Amino acid sequence: MKIAICTNESKKSQSVVKELIQKINAQEQLTLDYENPQTVISVGGDGTLLKAFHQYKNKSDSIEFVGVHTGHLGFYADWRDFELDELIVSLCTKERMKVSYPLLEIEVLLNDESKHTYLALNESTIKSVTTTMVCDLSISGELFESFRGDGLAFSTPTGSTAYNKSVGGAVVHPSIPAMQITEIASLNNRIFRTLGSPMIISENEWASIDLKQAESYIVTIDHIVVVRANIQSIRYKIADQKIHFASTKHMHFWNRVRDAFIEEVN
Repeated sequence: MKIAICTNESKKSQSVVKELIQKINAQEQLTLDYENPQTVISVGGDGTLLKAFHQYKNKSDSIEFVGVHTGHLGFYADWRDFELDELIVSLCTKERMKVSYPLLEIEVLLNDESKHTYLALNESTIKSVTTTMVCDLSISGELFESFRGDGLAFSTPTGSTAYNKSVGGAVVHPSIPAMQITEIASLNNRIFRTLGSPMIISENEWASIDLKQAESYIVTIDHIVVVRANIQSIRYKIADQKIHFASTKHMHFWNRVRDAFIEEVN
């Protein structure tokens, strides 16, 4: 099996990577290959795995991701830094299962009619740089509402526990192939009205926003920030591609949510 390792710059992560490389090199079945890996191991936190995904997103259909967390509990990391021997054994197991989760496809149409397509593991947001954002929100080609506010967040189920949750979105189980739309500080009064609630959109639907002002906009694709002044519209939908995780030690999702946001039950 060909393996690539992605990590952050912390001393603990670097120490774990050094030990992990030694253990991989000691196995005949395993080899390091950063060009065409079959498995990508992320050592760090959720941010590290996001970077790993974007590094290999064009090969996501043929890659399985494995997360080793070296700090606080991460939603994408199943293994702890002291479980490397168990991890190596699981990598050498021929009959491994995998779990697959939805990704978000973002298509940005510019005023010159050129299109730019992105993939997000967690979410994509759009905000106006200088003024209140004004746009029409359509669902599957039908106008749903005219929005005024700070911006909109579009998230995957796995991204529902990230920025989406902080702006009032719902937590969605990652196995559900759906996209969530959450308003960011919408403007609601006697003149301007929006739904004001998060919306769960099925995998067979799509959402699009038509921008009404020639302003500069900040578009985020996970941790990547794109600033553009000539955006005409953006279309969001569940992507055909998925992200795959090796599931030999996949933690129960709702236990993970409880441990992250409430407290660990003894």
